[in-house]
Amino acid sequence: MFALWTWAGHAAGPAPVGPGDRETVALAVPAAAGGTLEVTDVDAALVDPVTFADSTLEHSGESVSAWQRIVRSALAGEPPGTDTDVLPIAAHAVPDASGTAIVSAHRAQRVLHDTEAIAADLRATLKARLRPYQARGIGWLRETVAAHGGAVLADEMGLGKTVQAIGFLLDRAASGPQLVVCPTSLVGNWAHEIGRFAPGLRVAVWRGGALDADPATVVVTGYPTLRLHGRLLTQRAWATAVFDEAQALKNPRTQVAKAARAIDAAATVALTGTPVENHLEELWALLHLVAPRLFGHRTQFRRRFVRPIHEGSAAAAARLRDTIEPVVLARTKSQVAAALPAKIHSDLLCDLTDEQERLYDQLLDKAVEDGFGAGIERHGRVLAALTALKQVCNHPGLITGELHELAGRSGKLDLCTDIVAANLETGSPTLIFTQYRQTGELLVRHLAEQFGVRAPFFLGALSQAERAEIVTRFQAADGPPVLVLSLRAAGTGLTLTRAADVVHFDRWWNPAVEAQASDRVHRIGQTRTVTVTTLTSATTVEEHIAGMHDRKAALRDLGDAAGIAALAALDDDRLIEMLRRKRES
Repeated sequence: MFALWTWAGHAAGPAPVGPGDRETVALAVPAAAGGTLEVTDVDAALVDPVTFADSTLEHSGESVSAWQRIVRSALAGEPPGTDTDVLPIAAHAVPDASGTAIVSAHRAQRVLHDTEAIAADLRATLKARLRPYQARGIGWLRETVAAHGGAVLADEMGLGKTVQAIGFLLDRAASGPQLVVCPTSLVGNWAHEIGRFAPGLRVAVWRGGALDADPATVVVTGYPTLRLHGRLLTQRAWATAVFDEAQALKNPRTQVAKAARAIDAAATVALTGTPVENHLEELWALLHLVAPRLFGHRTQFRRRFVRPIHEGSAAAAARLRDTIEPVVLARTKSQVAAALPAKIHSDLLCDLTDEQERLYDQLLDKAVEDGFGAGIERHGRVLAALTALKQVCNHPGLITGELHELAGRSGKLDLCTDIVAANLETGSPTLIFTQYRQTGELLVRHLAEQFGVRAPFFLGALSQAERAEIVTRFQAADGPPVLVLSLRAAGTGLTLTRAADVVHFDRWWNPAVEAQASDRVHRIGQTRTVTVTTLTSATTVEEHIAGMHDRKAALRDLGDAAGIAALAALDDDRLIEMLRRKRES
C-alpha cells in the first residue's frame, strides 16, 4: 500500500484529494523545530500499487513521481532499477515498531519488486487472485522463515491468512511433506481450501493411525489428534508445519502445546487473529513455538516485557514491539482497506463431531426405514427429515434435548465461538443470523456462559417496540458486542452499521435472503469493510445447499417450501443420496 500525504511547510497537511481510503498512519516527518525526524500520526490516502501507478495527482512531489516510475517498472516485471538512489526520505518514511529508524529506500523498493514477482510466480499454481497485501504476506513468510525458521502471521480475521499460508505451502511443496494443524471443526475446510486454491498439492486428512505422507502431500489434522497421536507426527521430518488458530497453543504447559513444539519442521508458521487473548505470556508461547532460538527463555520475557508493561511502562511496550517485529506480522483491515472490496465473503466448512455424525446417520436411517411416502405426506416427511438433519448440524442437543453442556459437541458452534472470541478481542461487534428460534436461544445462552456476554435475540415473536429497543441499544456506542437475529424477522428493513462482521450460522435455500440479511450492516452509514462468514457443516445436506448457491441455481422462494418441494420431487434413491453424509469427504 502507498500512503499519500501532503506537507504544509511546517507540518503534515490534510490527505490529498483523489483516490484511496482516508486513514491516519504513523510516519517519520520533520520535527517542528527542524533538523530531525519524529514519528507523527499523519492523515493519508491509502492506495494499492496499480491505482497509484495510474493516478494523476495535483501538486505531486518528487517522491510521487519517483515511486510511480518504480511501480510501473515492477508491474511490468522489470528488474529493480537505481531509483532508490534518488528517493527522498519522504518516499520511505515508514518507522519501525519502536520509532527509532525508518525503512531504507533500497528495502522499500526491494519489497515492492519481490511482492509483484511472487504474485506473478503464483498465478500459474495458486487458483486465487492475490491482493497486494496477501502477496506481500507470502513474501514476508518466505523471508522470515529463511531468517528465523518460523513466523507468526497475525492478520485480522477476514484478511485471508489461509490463502497466504496455502501460497507459502505451494512454494515449499518440493521440500518434503507438510503439516497443517487446526481446530477439528476446520479440518474439512482446510482440505477443501487447499484443493480449491492449490490443486497441485495432494491433501491427506489424518485422524490417527497409519500416516501416508509422500513429499508432495499436505497432511491436515486437528489439535485433539495432535494431542493424542502426536508421537506419530514426531517420527518424521516435515518441510513445513502450519498451526491455524494458534491461540489454542497459548498455554505452553498443555499436552497439545508440548506436542506442537515436538514437531520436527524446517519451517513453523502460526496463524492467529488473536495472538494475545488474556495476557502477554500467551504471546511468548507462540513466539517460542515458531522461533525458539530468539524466544527461548520465558522468565527473561516476563522480566523484560510482561512485568514492566503490566506496571504501565511505555518504554517496555515499545521495546516489545521492536523485539517481535522480525517474526510477527499483524495487519488490520483499516491498514489495507484500499486493497479490500466493500464486502469480504468467507465460506467455512465445519467438521461434524463424532456425536453429530452418529446422530445424523441415525436420523437419516430412521427416516429411510419409515419411508418418505407420496404426495402431501411425502412433502411433510421430507421437511421433517431435513429440519432434523439441519438441527443436528447446528447442535446435537437440539434433537436429543441434552443441553447441559454445549461446548465441544458441535463443530459449527465451536467455530462460531472462535470467530466471536476474535471479534471481542478486537472490539468488533458481530451479528449472528439463524433460521431457528431454538438455535438462537442456544447461541444466546452459550455466549453468556462462554464470554459473559448478554446478547439480545431479535426474533419475530417480539413486539415492534421491543425490536426497536434492541436496534437502538445495539447501534449505541456502548451497545452489546453480539446480536443474534432470526433470518426471517431481521432479513430486511434494519440498519445495524455499528457491526461490520456477520455470521450466518445455518444455510438458507436462497442466497438472496442471506445477502439481504448481510446488508443490515453493508449499507449507507457503514465506514468499514464488511466481513460475511457462512458456516456449512461438511459432508451433509448443507453442502448440497451451498452447492446450489455456488451454481446460482437456488430457488427464488423466500421460505423453505420451494426447496423442500424440489427435494420431495426426487425419487427415493436420489433423495437419500442428497441427504446422506458423504463419509469419503
